[in-house]
Amino acid sequence: MRQTWRWFGPADTISIDQLAQIGVEGVVSALHHVETGAVWPSDEIAKRQREIATTADGRPTGLEWEVVESLPVSETIKTAGPGWENHIDNYRVSLENLAAAGLKTICYNFMPVLDWTRTHLRWPLANGGTAMRFDLAEFAAFDIYLLGRQGAADDYPSQVRDLAEKRHSEMSAQEKTTIERNIVAGLPGANDEWSLEEIRSLLGVYADIDHNVLRQNLVAFLEAVVPTAERLGLRLCCHPDDPPFPILGLPRIMSTVEDYAHIMEAVDSPANGITLCTGSMGVAENVDFVSFIRKWGHRVRFVHLRNTTRSGVSFDNKHSFFEDAHLDGDTDMVAVIAALLSEEERRRAKGQADAVIPMRPDHGQELLDDLKRDSMPGYPLVGRMRGLAELRGIMTALSSQHLKG
Repeated sequence: MRQTWRWFGPADTISIDQLAQIGVEGVVSALHHVETGAVWPSDEIAKRQREIATTADGRPTGLEWEVVESLPVSETIKTAGPGWENHIDNYRVSLENLAAAGLKTICYNFMPVLDWTRTHLRWPLANGGTAMRFDLAEFAAFDIYLLGRQGAADDYPSQVRDLAEKRHSEMSAQEKTTIERNIVAGLPGANDEWSLEEIRSLLGVYADIDHNVLRQNLVAFLEAVVPTAERLGLRLCCHPDDPPFPILGLPRIMSTVEDYAHIMEAVDSPANGITLCTGSMGVAENVDFVSFIRKWGHRVRFVHLRNTTRSGVSFDNKHSFFEDAHLDGDTDMVAVIAALLSEEERRRAKGQADAVIPMRPDHGQELLDDLKRDSMPGYPLVGRMRGLAELRGIMTALSSQHLKG
């Protein structure tokens, strides 16, 4: 697999010239400053390519922008609201501009209102580091008492409601502000930041949009843009919901193996692909990634390798969890990588141009010097370097065994 690294542009606390020392082979980035729903201008795409290809003092980095993460899908498209056609047209033009610049792999997600969601961005670990965490009781406290969503209490069993009430009663004013900011303010890569009032307003827009309607809207989006992607030789790949279950009363439609199967079959095109994120889907119990890769590996265009551990209150396959070290969570990372390497081997045997799958070490615990940096939550230097080193070791060992065997 091709070892890539997510970089958030010049504002990133990790400079582009440091990536060469890490040993990454390519860069994953996006135009986070462009408003969601607007066209990505060619000159801004070229500017980001230059920022990746050269250091601040003009030296070549030897790196290229290889994966777009993400070209955001607007709320207008997700809800099929007024202006849908204009946003679709803009998305197609953005695809044209990306293809003209030589970019082929475009990741996106279809999560309504919020991107990936956590209650804690720097949860303290026993080893002195920090990790991101999603706690169902804390989230319920936010949902029921701070956001005050109508009918929120009905979405939680009595055990979780009791914990949420207790937690809310114990929260200081600062803790309330922090959890609101963590959940609402948007996370790295998001183009929008919402206030509580804006969240309530957006939830109202989704009042009549259930699982089936949102799924139909995703299919309609793909039917509108996939022909353009096919013509341009692009690979669109949808990221799973994170966490992989409904939150805030909103439907989630890309959480399970069955969800992916439905969308892959509904729009059966090589341009309609999968971003396999082991950390998102792996929160749910009994996810068989090896079987998933054997079945749908030919549609996997991009891979996020990270690990989570289920920890805390759970109900109905909804779990509290934290971001564990890449080899220490609930997912068997060695088995996942072995299956992905087998998929690459299958592609090579067929002479496919996309035989090598881009991957990146996703998220990471804050360790050592990370604790002194004000890095993007989930995207520290040392923690991701550790993850990449571990993943690189597995890939090297499995590849060596195959060559000898």
